[in-house]
Amino acid sequence: MYAVDSRSQDLWVGDDAQGASLVSSVSGLSKSDFETFTADNVGGKQASSASSMANGKGPIKTPGVLRTGDAALLRNGQPTLPAEKAFAIQIGWRLFRLSGASIMSDAPSYFSTYFEEQQRLDESGNGGLKTLFIDRDPDTFADICRHLQGYWVLPRDNAHYVKLYADAQFYSLPRLISQLFDSEIFVSIGGQQFQIPRDTFSGPGNSSNFFSLGFAGFLSSRDDAFPGLESRGLMRPPAVQPQSVPNRSAKVFNDLIHLSRGYPLTIKDKEHRAELLGDCKYYGFKGLMHKLFVHDISYNAERGTSEIIMRLEDLHKSGISFMGDVSPSDQSPLGGWVNYSRPFVDEISYEVIVEIGNQETKIDFRSMRADFYGETKKRISSLFQVVADKMNLPSNLPLGLMMSSGGASAAPASPANTPLSEDRVKIRIGPDAHIILDGQEHTMDDSTLDHQTELDYQDPSTPSSGTFSAPGYSWPNPMLRPSSTRPPATKKRKRRGSLDEFGEWIVRKGQWRMRVQPRVDLSPRSSRGGIEGGAMEIVLCAVKLDAVSGQRGRNIGRGWVS
Repeated sequence: MYAVDSRSQDLWVGDDAQGASLVSSVSGLSKSDFETFTADNVGGKQASSASSMANGKGPIKTPGVLRTGDAALLRNGQPTLPAEKAFAIQIGWRLFRLSGASIMSDAPSYFSTYFEEQQRLDESGNGGLKTLFIDRDPDTFADICRHLQGYWVLPRDNAHYVKLYADAQFYSLPRLISQLFDSEIFVSIGGQQFQIPRDTFSGPGNSSNFFSLGFAGFLSSRDDAFPGLESRGLMRPPAVQPQSVPNRSAKVFNDLIHLSRGYPLTIKDKEHRAELLGDCKYYGFKGLMHKLFVHDISYNAERGTSEIIMRLEDLHKSGISFMGDVSPSDQSPLGGWVNYSRPFVDEISYEVIVEIGNQETKIDFRSMRADFYGETKKRISSLFQVVADKMNLPSNLPLGLMMSSGGASAAPASPANTPLSEDRVKIRIGPDAHIILDGQEHTMDDSTLDHQTELDYQDPSTPSSGTFSAPGYSWPNPMLRPSSTRPPATKKRKRRGSLDEFGEWIVRKGQWRMRVQPRVDLSPRSSRGGIEGGAMEIVLCAVKLDAVSGQRGRNIGRGWVS
């Protein structure tokens, strides 16, 4: 235990001793120079002698700055702690001496309450001032002394921040608590120290994150540092672990900070993107996550609409919407397209082209239907149900199943569980679709296109066949729809058996538009001309396909493990 020189420790820039400023003896500045310096540097605004008066009521109050006669130094019109008097505080093994002005610069506090009581006992003749002893860390208290003496104290790292904040709460220093509460986030990630401004991750979708929620137990409020713990009579506050994430990459986190500040980020490869997305999910940065998902936005001049390409697994239900076809004001649209906008990112929605990979799609050309398998089938079923919910379509599941334990989620994943499809999804592959089959560019021949036309159009002999358009066609403009009375193509077709050369394709990767249209029943039992009353269905319209025909085509695309 040793004493610190009182001359070097007791003086505070701004203390008044017997009405004269101590600034002159310390720095050679006059009192007016000091006040000008304070106005220029604390708050960033220069105040003239006229502007420093608030409607004639006195100088503008700056937190932590004391002047002779300030209310903080008085109680019932009498001085509380003499500004020029030194008070002894021993923290651990080190002795500190602080002036009354320094103690009162952040009051009421543990120190001001203690020495005010000692001052009262001394005036009543019950004894002199005693040294206050507190068994805490003297190195941390040295920084708190600098704060009380008028210096701006900045934590050095996450451990130092926790010590400062815990001791500021323990000593009841309201100004230091407020300063640290609003300061940057100090955290160690992957062994590297980060000092993050609190507004860095305050954008849409990012505000409720690992740091704002994970540290809330410690920084719950300015008045309650230890939630659930009674602070009255607390002799030893609980230990608080510094905020640290040792099992994540500091380099990836640097990239996320760079992106969150609005700078462009070059993504090196798919592994780098996967690392970024994984850490976005870990930290709860939803806005950044949707910005990082693979996508392509462009304007399709021929269709007159903006499009976005998204992978099936990256679609989020809050971004899905249905855009009906343009129709007369007195009629509701008969169909439309599924649109998408990235949550927290896009302000408008785009016509979505869904990219489906993983070789979990099989096309049957005889029925022009697609089967999906594994996770792809679950995602397709979920996507169709979201579209149905956006259109306010009723569920087609049996009431008994919906009321049973588990409800609709207990049923096996299938597009047939939605009101927009059967188990096998209707598709259309038009002449504008780009197809790679068994590694080579492929063009659909007329026999296949005519076969699709037969499936899409009713037989012209059906009396009501002129009342609806081809359900598989994707006509964005109703005025451009072909006449529904047009007979099927008269070009000589190959025998139906010629479709055996197509049979079934396995789609390694495909891009599809999603058309919603009235469902048509072409069976002879249909009594309404083919349209099922009010029922709708989704048709997947091919944009780009990479497929293989059978096992040989699949084996051609195989690589070697070694």
